Amino acid sequence: MLILAAMAGLLSVPVAVLLVEVVAALKAPRLEPFEVQELNIEKRVAVIVPAHNESLGLNPTLQDIKAQLGAGDRIIVVADNCTDDTAVVATEAGAEVIVRNDPKRIGKGFAMGWGITHLSQDPPDFVLFVDADCRLQADLIEGLKRVCHGVQRPVQALFMMQSADNSPVNHSFAEFAWILRNWIRPLGLRNLHCPVQLMGTGMMFPWNAINTVPLASSHLVEDLKLGLDLAKTGQAPYFFPFVKVSSVFPTSAKGTESQRQRWVQGHLATIGKFVPRLLVTGLMRRDVNVLALALDLLVPPLSLLALLIIGTMVLTSSVALLAGPWLPAVIAGGNLVGFFLCVVLAWSRFGRQVFPAHEALSFGSFALKKIRLYGRMLIGGTASQWIRTDRSTPN
Repeated sequence: MLILAAMAGLLSVPVAVLLVEVVAALKAPRLEPFEVQELNIEKRVAVIVPAHNESLGLNPTLQDIKAQLGAGDRIIVVADNCTDDTAVVATEAGAEVIVRNDPKRIGKGFAMGWGITHLSQDPPDFVLFVDADCRLQADLIEGLKRVCHGVQRPVQALFMMQSADNSPVNHSFAEFAWILRNWIRPLGLRNLHCPVQLMGTGMMFPWNAINTVPLASSHLVEDLKLGLDLAKTGQAPYFFPFVKVSSVFPTSAKGTESQRQRWVQGHLATIGKFVPRLLVTGLMRRDVNVLALALDLLVPPLSLLALLIIGTMVLTSSVALLAGPWLPAVIAGGNLVGFFLCVVLAWSRFGRQVFPAHEALSFGSFALKKIRLYGRMLIGGTASQWIRTDRSTPN
């Protein structure tokens, strides 16, 4: 009984965190006074674009950035371990290009650190990281600069992933899960006056913040690690959802699978490695920001959480029907109800257009794909390096 009750009880924590975040997000965000005030002094921004074999889609990103640069601003493309003409494309687009070749140390974190080292010779006031396959809202850089100056902390823009036009892969559920992860939950944390996780792109830092944390690593979700490192130094990231950076999901099954595997693997590794330490640190320091990020990180990917809740419900109910204890089944049932409420509230307010109700009937086949994915991860088929997402369209 104790083991089953403990299993169900442990799942209650991420369900409760998710429910609080979703309910808090139902209140529309409002602009703070400092978020709209004009800067009366010149502040220089350097935009770093880590790029690994991104020549095909790099130019639109660079054009978006260049259109927003002011006097003294810079754009640096880190052509990291490239085997294509990324450096040439970036140079022709007018960017500063620094080439990094180190096959033994591959990872987006290494590329980011390389860019910061390059900037240390002439430090800007702020550093913005943008992925090489993203599009920027027209006023993104100015908005982030204004807010970053106001809070003197890292600032995360809204980062959305969308299905490509005429994509042969159905990303409806993935797009809804992304909205929940990158819009609804951070919005709830903002409304609760809590910090958020970094999202890997559209994130701006004061120079004295980004220059003091280690970046060079091969961690698969370097953004999560970076945000946690900054939170421990008292500079937890701030969410500014009024400007947006966007990208598209892969249009091939292979690209979709590899991308999701990296995200899931990196997230789970981060939970195991950092959450216990963060909880202890937050409690000892009585630091609400660190505790909020630790609890937020406890929420696993939506599909995995759903499978864990359903699996626990089936297991505890089966034991109860065989004359076992009912308490674990009651706890598991509460988790199922709480999770269902989270999904319904999130979908009804934010997800109707991307995930039509009739597509919920396809969750069974989607769940089977996820079970196969998690099975491969358990037997060692995991990603270990920064690789370019395959965005090719199948013939």
